[in-house]
Amino acid sequence: MITTLIAEQLFDGQSLHNNRPVSFEDGKIISFDTVQGAHETKVSGLLTAGFIDTQVNGGGGYLFNHQTTIPTLKAMVKAHGRYGTSALLPTLITSDLSTLHCAADVISQAISMQLPGVIGVHFEGPHISVPKKGIHSTEHIRQLSKRELELYCRNDLGIKIVTVAPENVSVETIKTLVKNQVIVCLGHSNASYEQTQAALDAGARGFTHLFNAMSPLTSREPNMIGAALLDKTSWCGLILDGHHVHPAAAKLATLAKPKGKMMLVTDSMSTIGSDQSEFEFDGHKIQLSGAKLTSQTGQLAGSALDMITAINHAETMLEVTLSEALRMASLYPAEFLKIAHQQGQLSIGANADFTLLSTINAGHHVTQTWIGGNPIL
Repeated sequence: MITTLIAEQLFDGQSLHNNRPVSFEDGKIISFDTVQGAHETKVSGLLTAGFIDTQVNGGGGYLFNHQTTIPTLKAMVKAHGRYGTSALLPTLITSDLSTLHCAADVISQAISMQLPGVIGVHFEGPHISVPKKGIHSTEHIRQLSKRELELYCRNDLGIKIVTVAPENVSVETIKTLVKNQVIVCLGHSNASYEQTQAALDAGARGFTHLFNAMSPLTSREPNMIGAALLDKTSWCGLILDGHHVHPAAAKLATLAKPKGKMMLVTDSMSTIGSDQSEFEFDGHKIQLSGAKLTSQTGQLAGSALDMITAINHAETMLEVTLSEALRMASLYPAEFLKIAHQQGQLSIGANADFTLLSTINAGHHVTQTWIGGNPIL
């Protein structure tokens, strides 16, 4: 059946249109006009491409590390869908080999069954730097073995991201990962500028939560942050919750990078879309206070950020337009993941993944999200 949504406003990723219809069938956009025989529905507010989150640790009261199952993935998609996310990469934080294999098998199952909203997997560690580990378990931080390399090179996991510290992973290994369609991100690292640049030259494509858990920019040692800001081809993920990065630093970084290379991520934990206010993670008691997650030592422990809040913060903290903030949550992640032909913008043949926004008291709120043409709220 063909469905047509007639949007009060429609943002296609490039331009804003008024009273614009969008028609879709079998989960794909087929026209930006009304179609004879279609089921038509008028929607109030701004209709835009669904958001894409490349770093999601949990949601709906579930943490992927702890409950590595299909029900967990479904709960995460539903929880983040409340805030406009239509596609995400479940993220496994540094863990043992058996958990990595379990996560890979569950993701493979999700991809095989075309579980709505799950488009791949992000392995954040375990090949990272101990000095920049954050709440990652020291016990499980290790060199990248042949068995892990084989796991990352599997072709049944959808989109694959692996975050590594380049001082601990060789240039040759990065090249092998890239050759096997793995998106290599750099993070949780104490690498020098030269080590970071060598990893970029080997094919590393992005930086995991810029500024957080990485060697800082100083006058004599530009380190990883300096390399990230100078590089014109890589993408940077930014946790824009007001806690992980000072607004001024976030704005400076956004101005330094070419347009389109800064994207919003949540790095969210299990609290999103739930009443949960505390949980355990690898021996840490994590507590939610306001919009901030910390361990008992006061250390940041992931985030309690959702994507529509990140978009609102982008407008206020970065002083970008709503259109640009929306691109940071949809088009730019899609370009980073090499899927912009089907997600992240509204075009003929693209997925019918939509988010409908209302504006109340100068803040934007999600009223409905569609994945493949199906409403999930």
